[in-house]
Amino acid sequence: MGRLQKILIPFSGLVLAFWFYSARDNFKPEMLKGKRVIVTGASTGIGEQMAYHLARMGSHILITARTEAKLQKVNGKLGTHTRTFPAVHTQTQKASLTSQVVERCLELGAASARYVSGTMEDMAFAEHVVKEAETSLGGLDMLILNHVGTSYFGYFNGDVGHVRKLLEINFLSYVAMTVSALPMLKQSEGSIVVVSSMAGKVGFPFTVPYSATKFALDGFFSSLRQEFTIQNVNVSITLCILGFIDTENALRATADLLLVAPAPRAECALEILRGAALRRRELYYRYGATRLPLLLRDWAAELLDYLVRSRYRLDGLKRRSPPDPPHRPPAAAAARPGN
Repeated sequence: MGRLQKILIPFSGLVLAFWFYSARDNFKPEMLKGKRVIVTGASTGIGEQMAYHLARMGSHILITARTEAKLQKVNGKLGTHTRTFPAVHTQTQKASLTSQVVERCLELGAASARYVSGTMEDMAFAEHVVKEAETSLGGLDMLILNHVGTSYFGYFNGDVGHVRKLLEINFLSYVAMTVSALPMLKQSEGSIVVVSSMAGKVGFPFTVPYSATKFALDGFFSSLRQEFTIQNVNVSITLCILGFIDTENALRATADLLLVAPAPRAECALEILRGAALRRRELYYRYGATRLPLLLRDWAAELLDYLVRSRYRLDGLKRRSPPDPPHRPPAAAAARPGN
């Protein structure tokens, strides 16, 4: 009987979840027409695709990314209004915008589009992005937090400094932007969209620093959602739990190591926007590769761990060079043998 319950309860939950999502899936692109949206990490990958979808839906868009050159490319796809912090454009840089991309994305129909360039390691920059939205858009309806810092794929090398830096980019800047944006989002009764990962729900090997930051996002925003409910704050928080997506960075890091096929980033981006517009609590993409395995977490944790490990081609990882160990100052290295 106990074993039967363990099978029936997750199965019943799956049926109910499927019915629940199907019943609520009345998304229409018009829901995002004219909305004022910030999309971070929009130079490539999922963020770039979200910007394109929002443009087709007629939204006002403010995008961010780390590097000026990448932003010029995406900004060209969306419009001609630019704003940078702290970088400054030269005429040569402006001339480098791809005219074909400009024409294509203007055809997509964005109500307006701007960009801000800088690094999310700087909390002042994170706050500046929100202030730019207030100045240029007159408010904010949706904050999409999608940026991520660069990390390695391999066994954890003990570099605490790298973990700290990644927490600043992948977690603390999300908090800083949310705090800065809340007054506008409360006024518009808007939405916060947090792009996370299965690695923020289940322990994944070879992504220890990255996974830690994603777990932090789940804890912070799930707790914040509870407080919003208690305080009757009508700002939705959608946590997006993503599997393996065919972004350039993901393919470069793991394509030869993962035994699963990646999901398309354009479809993933649209699903995120759909979930955000419907003000869902959590969005799983793809559902079968993310939500279903999580049903095992509470009643068959060891089985889930095994299934996670079985996704990797470990012989491919062994052929790679191990990540560099953390840097040790010469003085500390000299002192260690005597201790």
